[in-house]
Amino acid sequence: MTDTVAHKKGSTAASVGEMFLDRVELTPDWEAFRRPTDPGWKSYTWGETGEVVQNWAAGLLAIGVEPEQRVAIASSTILDWIWADMAIMCAGAATTTVYPSTPPEDVAYILNDSDSQVVFAEDATQLEKIQSVRSEVPNLRTIVMLTDGDKADGESVISADDLTAKGKALLDQDPEAVTRAVAAVGPDSLATIIYTSGTTGRPKGVRLPHRCWVYEGDSMDSIGVLRSDDLEYLWLPLAHSFGKVLISGQVKVGFAAAVDGRVDKIVEHLGEVQPTFIAAVPRIFEKIYGGIQTMQEREGGAKLKIFRWAEGVGARAGEARREGKPVSGLLGLQYNLADRLVFSKIRDRMGGRVRYFVSGSAPLSKEVAEWMDNVGLTILEGYGLTETSAFTFVSRPHNYRVGTVGEPASGTEVKIAEDGEILVKGPGVMDGYHNLPEQTDEVFTDGWFHTGDIGEITPE
Repeated sequence: MTDTVAHKKGSTAASVGEMFLDRVELTPDWEAFRRPTDPGWKSYTWGETGEVVQNWAAGLLAIGVEPEQRVAIASSTILDWIWADMAIMCAGAATTTVYPSTPPEDVAYILNDSDSQVVFAEDATQLEKIQSVRSEVPNLRTIVMLTDGDKADGESVISADDLTAKGKALLDQDPEAVTRAVAAVGPDSLATIIYTSGTTGRPKGVRLPHRCWVYEGDSMDSIGVLRSDDLEYLWLPLAHSFGKVLISGQVKVGFAAAVDGRVDKIVEHLGEVQPTFIAAVPRIFEKIYGGIQTMQEREGGAKLKIFRWAEGVGARAGEARREGKPVSGLLGLQYNLADRLVFSKIRDRMGGRVRYFVSGSAPLSKEVAEWMDNVGLTILEGYGLTETSAFTFVSRPHNYRVGTVGEPASGTEVKIAEDGEILVKGPGVMDGYHNLPEQTDEVFTDGWFHTGDIGEITPE
């Protein structure tokens, strides 16, 4: 098995569906996901995940879903979201992402603009919202309930169990139905439409073909930061490209993910799950930093003095380390003591096993980045847009510079325009905006995508 996995490591699949089926075939007994239950967490292998996805994909085929036809997901970050997304792509269809907080009028617009024929609805709340605008979405045929299956009517609203039953019936008659659907999908077939909220006007649908997500998975694999024995804590919104791109990396590399999008549960769950890496937006790291500072201030007295001393030692050691200098001698002894008294306890609050954090979607405060690095919780900052499939640049552990977003993914080209704008070209760049050819033409020049962001390239 190890040799086979190593052989597959450098290969490029034609589609996300092929990449997913490869993972299931290669490591069926490896853990793939965990979901919260009462009590504890329930684990699923890649083999078990593959069975669910194949049944759901076949179910979509059974209800008439066709190649590149859009199927929407209106749900928060739960494991069923990932199963639905993989099933959609394994059926040869394309996912339209809908935030659970999207207001009804925007839901109607997104479903109509994307021409979504089927919607996976998380629960009764999402069902009620979709039903409230259903008369405005004439092409919507079927709603599939991910939870609250008792709300299904067996006709236009079906449960996930109903979809599974339809899929099993089809596979009994035609065992190769899903395999054929996956084989028919090519790199340029549409995989996803993600709607971005613009500053003015209606949201724009970003068209991302399979080559984007496969490229992203291959790129995260080739960097070598993520390992097959990693355990991710995945809480980011999967309707957002930052959350969704992590699934590509997971499928390619093969590590496990504990999935729960409830922000108020993050700190509690970190201690339970003990993940090895977490991706988040800067405000989460700012909350962690602020929370620890507030707690220490409340303690006061000798504990606060020790904490402040340790912070000073950590700052000197961190600066030396980032400059490539050894942390030895008296400073080394002091840092070891500070680590034992203070920093190790901070890391334990994060589960005690975090190797890296990844930050994206907005600039990370230099103060927070340096402080976290000083205590042994390095944050690798990245940069990308929905239009570039989220991951375009990311810091590398061997070339870590606070305040930068690192190097581009292999195969991605970048240049700075005369006015300072970042221009990007590569396999991760979108096909264009859905139904908006003029706005698509505005952001491309000779194949270069105009990000609208200002940046500079350092000598490193």
